[in-house]
Amino acid sequence: MSDDNPPRMGFFTDTSVCIGCKACEVACKEWNAIPDDGLSLLGMSYDNTGMLGADTWRHVAFIEQDKPLGRQNNAVIAMPTGATATHASAEAVHEGLGQKHGSELGTETGAIRPGPLPGGPMPAPVTPDGRKELRWLMASDVCKHCTHAACLDVCPTGSLLRTEFGTVIVQEDICNGCGYCVPACPYGVIDQRKDDGRVWKCTMCYDRLTAGQEPACAKACPTDSIQYGVLDDLRERAAHRVENLHDAGVLEARLYGADPDDGVGGAGAFFLLLDEPEVYGFPPDPVVTTRDLPRTWKHTALAAVGVAATVAAAFLGARR
Repeated sequence: MSDDNPPRMGFFTDTSVCIGCKACEVACKEWNAIPDDGLSLLGMSYDNTGMLGADTWRHVAFIEQDKPLGRQNNAVIAMPTGATATHASAEAVHEGLGQKHGSELGTETGAIRPGPLPGGPMPAPVTPDGRKELRWLMASDVCKHCTHAACLDVCPTGSLLRTEFGTVIVQEDICNGCGYCVPACPYGVIDQRKDDGRVWKCTMCYDRLTAGQEPACAKACPTDSIQYGVLDDLRERAAHRVENLHDAGVLEARLYGADPDDGVGGAGAFFLLLDEPEVYGFPPDPVVTTRDLPRTWKHTALAAVGVAATVAAAFLGARR
């Protein structure tokens, strides 16, 4: 990337403040004129889209768990909300989320009950009205815009390209529907549209980026769960957010896709998770699927030379 290009841009999705409203899904469809993928009640969740696809470029997963959010000294630790939140816990969230949120926003997960609970069982999370709830993990998934993108390696037409912002987009007028990129994606993001066979995925609203605007999903997110900006700045902000969650007792918090030394060279869209990646449907150790191509082609060339030499030797032998 030349010095004339802007810095690499990206997404940081903080799932700890996602409320599952699906505003990002709607905004993505509206701005990009994505076809309706139909009402399909899957029978296992309130989530009616299920996964990313050609007609779902942002997908908010609903994951229900029979466990509270975090533990500290045998107490439930969840992000503060409502009148039951303590001042200290509210200040912790205020520092982690910034002045725009803080104690007046909170999250959907229930109140903090700080300190040890002597001689009693682990209490369930409690909402301000006293109800006991299961834990809901909400997470808005999207194309990862990988640093080492296998989809770019296998595309024979140049339909897939990397933009000046470091994002990966599909040029639908060039795509020939070969589908090579579909199995090449380690995250299963890219999908073919049934009516014409071409592939579609998140472009990070490239048209908005060129006009100096943020992507539609980030613009619509009411809690700033989806944050858009310079990728290096987002990584620094995300690391600070994880530290604050750990200090608040949410030890499960971790980043996914933020490490530039991982199997895809780091993602342009990374996440703060509150459980193992597999819980969210993410591969735990993603690897660029074309990493062995140079070695494969080298071995293929050597094999081809060997076959040619064998054929030539047999031909010469037959002539003698």
